[in-house]
Amino acid sequence: MRFIETLREGERVSGIYLCKYKQTAMTKSGKPYDNVILQDKTGTIDAKVWDPDSAGIEEFDAMDYVDITGDITNFQGNLQLSVKRARVASVGEYDPKDYFPTSSQDVDEMYAKLTDYIASVTNPYLNRLLNMFFGNEKFANAFKNHSAAKSVHHGFIGGLLEHTLSVTRNCDYFAKNYPFLNRDLLLTAAMFHDIGKLKELSGFPENDYTDAGQLLGHIVIGTEWIGEAIREIEGFPQVLKNELKHCILAHHGELEFGSPKKPALVEALALSFADNLDAKMETFREVLCNVQDNNLEWQGFNRLLESNIRKTSC
Repeated sequence: MRFIETLREGERVSGIYLCKYKQTAMTKSGKPYDNVILQDKTGTIDAKVWDPDSAGIEEFDAMDYVDITGDITNFQGNLQLSVKRARVASVGEYDPKDYFPTSSQDVDEMYAKLTDYIASVTNPYLNRLLNMFFGNEKFANAFKNHSAAKSVHHGFIGGLLEHTLSVTRNCDYFAKNYPFLNRDLLLTAAMFHDIGKLKELSGFPENDYTDAGQLLGHIVIGTEWIGEAIREIEGFPQVLKNELKHCILAHHGELEFGSPKKPALVEALALSFADNLDAKMETFREVLCNVQDNNLEWQGFNRLLESNIRKTSC
């Protein structure tokens, strides 16, 4: 089996891949074809079954492991697989661990670093709140193994932890560089800002939006979750509660980006910058992972980065 990250234009490929998505569509001439997204632990690739009724194409659905033969082409700067043969693979022909994208970093080491940041929070109410979540074994296991997104950035096992740790590091730097920031509040908000994704997104292999995720979204879910936990801490200051919840509600920075509130506290502003910085850097990294070595050609307009992008020359 060839992992998706190693595939190159012009190659004929055979191997078993997880069908992440499948939908029938029509060409301009009215001929049916299938839009498919194939996945392994290294990423995803767009695929097309141009002749789904041909003898070599057996019926398969999303979440099936499919033995594929096809040709790698280039469509608008992105690799695409034209499927020539397909069949559902049998249990024992594949190892499920090969099909779920995973953080390149050790999740236990990342979690230990996150708990070091928790220990550095001196406010007793915020420290207790953090330990209620991150000190809980069930929560910790879920947090270590969850993604931070369906597809945009950190959409892999351990992605939520990797993103949260990176945002917390950014916030720690901001607090050192701008001493007027309330470090305890900022770091607590950083560690909590995306916990709603544990309920917004299902686990792998689906890694898709739940009903609550579709109706409420992770910002509202996370804010409600924090509010429920705070009610269990006697004497938790009302002002501090509102400030923490505001930071979470405003962490996307702008109303058009999904934040119910725009930042009204400097800590909320700093968190929105830290979050956006890490998301954009990871998005860029993931895009460039699909660019062949020494390819300095422009990659075309990227909707998420809102720019035509290419690799750096050195």
